[in-house]
Amino acid sequence: MSIEEHPFALDPFQLDAITAIDAGRSVLVSAPTGSGKTVIAEHAIGVALAERGRAFYTTPIKALSNQKFHDLVAEHGAEKVGLLTGDTAVNGEAPIVVMTTEVLRNMIHSRAGSLATLRWVILDEVHYLQDTYRGSVWEEVMIHLPAPVRLVCLSATVSNAPELADWISTVRGPTDVVVETQRPVTLDNWYLVEDRLEDTAVMVPTLVDGRPNPDGFEFDTGPREVHRSARGGRPQRRWSTPGRAEVVELLDQRQMLPTLYFLFSRAGCDEAVRSCLRAGLSFTTDEERDRIRAIAEQHVENLTDDDLRILDFGRWSDALQHGIAAHHAGMIPPFKEAVERCFIEGLVKVVFATETLALGINMPARSVVIEKLTKFTGDGHDLLTAAQFTQLTGRAGRRGIDAQGHAVVLWSPFVGFEEVSRLVASRSFRLTSSFRPTYNIAANLVRRFDPAEAHRLLTLSFAQYQADADIVRLQSRIEERRAALDALEAEARCSRGDVGEYRRLLDEGRRPPGRGGAVETAIGRLRPGDIISVDGGRPVAVLSVSQRRGGSTRLKVIDEGLQLRPLGAADMDEPPDLVARVTLPVPFAPTKRSFQTQVAAALREAGAGRAGRRSPKVDVADPGHHPVHDCPRRDAHLRALRRAERARGELRTTEERIRTRADSLAEQFDRVLQVLEDRGHLTGWALSGSGETLVSIFHESDLLITEVLHAGVLDGLDAPTLAGLVSGFVHERRASAPELEEWFPSSAVASRARTIMGIAEDLARDERRLGLPATRLPDMTFLPLAHGWAAGEDLGHVLAEEEVSGGDFVRTVKQLIDLLRQIGDAAPDPQTAQTARAAADALLRGVVAASVPVAASTPEETAEDAERDRSSGSER
Repeated sequence: MSIEEHPFALDPFQLDAITAIDAGRSVLVSAPTGSGKTVIAEHAIGVALAERGRAFYTTPIKALSNQKFHDLVAEHGAEKVGLLTGDTAVNGEAPIVVMTTEVLRNMIHSRAGSLATLRWVILDEVHYLQDTYRGSVWEEVMIHLPAPVRLVCLSATVSNAPELADWISTVRGPTDVVVETQRPVTLDNWYLVEDRLEDTAVMVPTLVDGRPNPDGFEFDTGPREVHRSARGGRPQRRWSTPGRAEVVELLDQRQMLPTLYFLFSRAGCDEAVRSCLRAGLSFTTDEERDRIRAIAEQHVENLTDDDLRILDFGRWSDALQHGIAAHHAGMIPPFKEAVERCFIEGLVKVVFATETLALGINMPARSVVIEKLTKFTGDGHDLLTAAQFTQLTGRAGRRGIDAQGHAVVLWSPFVGFEEVSRLVASRSFRLTSSFRPTYNIAANLVRRFDPAEAHRLLTLSFAQYQADADIVRLQSRIEERRAALDALEAEARCSRGDVGEYRRLLDEGRRPPGRGGAVETAIGRLRPGDIISVDGGRPVAVLSVSQRRGGSTRLKVIDEGLQLRPLGAADMDEPPDLVARVTLPVPFAPTKRSFQTQVAAALREAGAGRAGRRSPKVDVADPGHHPVHDCPRRDAHLRALRRAERARGELRTTEERIRTRADSLAEQFDRVLQVLEDRGHLTGWALSGSGETLVSIFHESDLLITEVLHAGVLDGLDAPTLAGLVSGFVHERRASAPELEEWFPSSAVASRARTIMGIAEDLARDERRLGLPATRLPDMTFLPLAHGWAAGEDLGHVLAEEEVSGGDFVRTVKQLIDLLRQIGDAAPDPQTAQTARAAADALLRGVVAASVPVAASTPEETAEDAERDRSSGSER
């Protein structure tokens, strides 16, 4: 579609991006949610079709791929659009193909012929490259795509978009950066608190003229208690978090519905729906309820009555017909998709959702509510980042419908108004790479490139680019700090005497007279790096100085022969001789042998240079008698000395940061190669048979799965048992989920599970030895569910004994199917490969099959599509 053919006037940022595409340049577009980035992607697709080439549209999640597929089918027709995910392969040779980013990565590594006519790739939600577990995939795609392919990278607002575009230019050629910070709909930020004293809800703007609203601080510093209740109970806080039903009623009164109400708890979402129903809230007309019922029934038409009973369809449908719903990962996809459809059509007015809804799915609302700004991470509660907050509130305000969007944050006793206002006002959303060389990446690099080229490609990653840029910035900072340190040291010098010595006297003060007091005072002035001679003995270097109870000082010293010993005042007859001083290694780690070895070497070098010199005693004089004491610039010298000490510490820290960044990726890559070589998957620069298998396994436990396959642990099994054992690699119990009990169909299967665990523990030991993150240990607690489902048991029987939600069950089984299909292609034993494919087919039924979207009006799946589907892998 040309610029003139668009049905509405394009914004300047859209025109800039389209101009870049027409000029044949890649483009990175950083713009707020709902601002119209899709128009740019559609233009690139049109350019590709006009050139008789192909365009791929990649997304981070299958749900977004399915949504985008249907959008493009509506625009271009079913014959021109294909879909490839871990679940589905439809019309894969079409000129336009929508896929998850992992599928494209796998096509690149397998050197698929379908890339030959590829002209443009749209990478949607490209900011996902900072995802800890999957972000590497985006960088692999950008680096390894054929050179003629151009990119359209669509990102949420990030503050370092020019940096990302500069990197893309280094790996893909000329790349324009287009940044739009203006939201298409103005966003008003509100702070909502319950006032128990006045028995009312108070809502105030969070910002006034871009600054924190002074009225908001009252909720942090105002009266914290109200009068005792009539029954004489304890005093209560005046301010509290408003109830969920009360918040919804207030939004309704202020005409702020529909709303997305974000909670970071599945149980909280379900309870919020129930609380609204108990309060008698309903937001639908008779006609809307009829439409909602039709949508709900359409989405569950492939489920049996028994399945619907197990999944509590009646309660869910009843709430939906009142215009209220939950949306979280514990729900099966047909339920979530029905909620999405009803919300998009304006039938559902309130959706209580976890943060997973904020990614990609097109569900704009008039308002967004965030109940808490802290989220449990498994180890504790972390405050939302500015990027996460912007992602959540980006749904507020529907372009062309709402004049304003509203973001409402509720009062919390754990986060004060000052923190809330700072987060709302923040504009810092720096995108950082999460790239790290995995075993699969290493195996593919070894297979396709020579060592020099493999290392060169690794240095092309955004992670290395950012590290190198950091080194440049840090190196510049070092030069600045060295210059500042030189100036401070010059300012601290006094022509009358040693300012540092005078400072130590001031800090220590005079000790009681006597031998012990003089010695104690002397050693208390020593610092790590001082070289001393005790009672005329051979010089030693001070490694550390520690203060003991009662004020005594203890030294740890080392001699030229690496012998360590402690020293205190009781070990000396007189104050030690201060011989010289050595520069200590960075970082300061006196307990490490490598640190001690370097200090001993420096001690030997210092000894060679001081032969024949007379050593002074450590001065224990009264500071009032010190020559610096009467200097008119004494205080200026002391201030400069203290600042110099701080600057010296900052300089050491910066030098350490440079050391840890330099060559970090190359070092990680070499350690990964070392693991592969130690465990028999690599000899020199050649893959073994198991290394070739590793090339085709795309999973966070790639090496573990490869070793289990080549150990024959999965050979000779029936399909249900194979599915059960393989589920250990995909199932990971949520921190808040009930713990399941392990169950095995026989002692022989239990033995195989123990063998898998033994291989995993042995691998983890090797990884820890080489300083690599350990591969997650398998979790076999899902085995009975996978075994039962693959054996044909009904949903009620499979879930009867276990506290697993329908959504968790479906998601885990779909991931299991993906992995079994990979094993079906990669297993060295042909019978095991056949059994894996059979197990995958056996699992794809009932509620699982109903949760795999079927594209309307799609051509028959080709054999090539099916083959690609089996080898495509999936997002984790």
